[in-house]
Amino acid sequence: MKETFIIATLLLTINFCSGQTKETTTKQKIDAYIKDVIAINEIPGAALAVIKDGKIIYENYYGKASLEENKPVDQNTIFKIFSTSKLITNVGIFQLIENGKLSLEDEISTYLDNLPKEWQTIKIKNLLTHSSGLPDIIKFDDIPITLPYDKRIELLAKKPMEFSTGNQYSYNQTNYLFLAKIIEKITGLTFDQYILQNQFSNVKSGVYLSSNFGEVFPNSAFRYIFNRQTNTYEKSVTDSGKDSHSSNGINISLPEFIRWNQNLDNNSYLKSETKQAMWEPFQFKNKYNFGYGWGIYPVNNIFTYGFSGGNETAFRKFTKNNLAVIFLSNGHKYSGVQDQVVTHVAGIVDQTLFDEYAITDEKITFDFLKLDFNKAEQNYIAIKKQHPEWNFEEKLNTIGYALMIGKRINDAIKVFELNTKENPQSGNAYDSLAESYFTDNQFEISKQNYLKSLKLAPDNNNAKEMLKKIDTILTKKS
Repeated sequence: MKETFIIATLLLTINFCSGQTKETTTKQKIDAYIKDVIAINEIPGAALAVIKDGKIIYENYYGKASLEENKPVDQNTIFKIFSTSKLITNVGIFQLIENGKLSLEDEISTYLDNLPKEWQTIKIKNLLTHSSGLPDIIKFDDIPITLPYDKRIELLAKKPMEFSTGNQYSYNQTNYLFLAKIIEKITGLTFDQYILQNQFSNVKSGVYLSSNFGEVFPNSAFRYIFNRQTNTYEKSVTDSGKDSHSSNGINISLPEFIRWNQNLDNNSYLKSETKQAMWEPFQFKNKYNFGYGWGIYPVNNIFTYGFSGGNETAFRKFTKNNLAVIFLSNGHKYSGVQDQVVTHVAGIVDQTLFDEYAITDEKITFDFLKLDFNKAEQNYIAIKKQHPEWNFEEKLNTIGYALMIGKRINDAIKVFELNTKENPQSGNAYDSLAESYFTDNQFEISKQNYLKSLKLAPDNNNAKEMLKKIDTILTKKS
């Protein structure tokens, strides 16, 4: 009954002919799934590859690299991979470690000058694991990227540490800025030169480094941001500066990304034992699960490794299954789907990676975005009846906001109402419902729900501020 329910209700609803091979049916499943994802999220362009046991079992291209020029995505299309770039930086760092030029235990003051005293004992391992506690340079408007590096660090040094080094994980771009400068100090090369020489030496096209998303390169896919006011896509012109290449500056075609993965698998970049060290969980004081620059994602209690970037791209290695999935895209209407895509595709390819909860979670999103609300609610209720132990509070909240962003305010309100019904003791659920009513100018009902939220979560400062705002609005109306 359980298996029948899954097959009948989830996205894997494709009919197969008895004469088809397993390889063919796997490709058809992936094709149908990805086309659904692209249609529902209105993704302009995408590319996907699956590598199993060292062989490319799936490689396909979808949509447009340029909407204005009606240019399709193909093998030559170069995608910005945003923070997925950090994986390539990590490999570069571990190449230096393997060659004895650097150690995880080295203090950063060995390579970087003019650091404040409390920064000097931070170690290379803390930069890689985002456990440094350094102030995050991109969070400060008074430290513009147009300033020279030395001036930016001088200003950053006046900012307080976020936490004691090693205590916790906090995603931070300063860590990768320093890793790039350390690479340059050790090698005498620019960061770009070092990465290209040591990981892409034979590549004539298909890879370049730039954190300027408005810069035009041959075959590059534009990054598109969905404008909620005009209901159209617009090109991103964000420029993070040359010092950001180690964080988000890799631009790469899917075939070159596949080749990079193959080189990693074949130990062309690093020895097996070095890779294992790179994927070891760092011992955070607060028990967070993250490797040395690589995210650790448990799927059915199987550890997988990778990272995602820009809410558009993701790379994941399922090492125990000898499987890798690469997903590249250049925009989305609602929210990033990159992580759910790589997990779902892995589950199609290898049943041991089929995560029923994750795929059900994804189906709920698709239903509320794609179907009539009543039908989506019926499907949700059926799922909950089958699995009453599963909680989807966070997912319903995310869906509600996606609908608000998509200007489907009535459906958003219904989803938030469903969430409060499902989670009547959640102050956050009532806070979100109140926000949706406020957005719809239903101030009295919004106030009632903010009061419920505050009763359940007395420390909800947002509710306190919104109640003041609503009282001001109601006073002016009376």
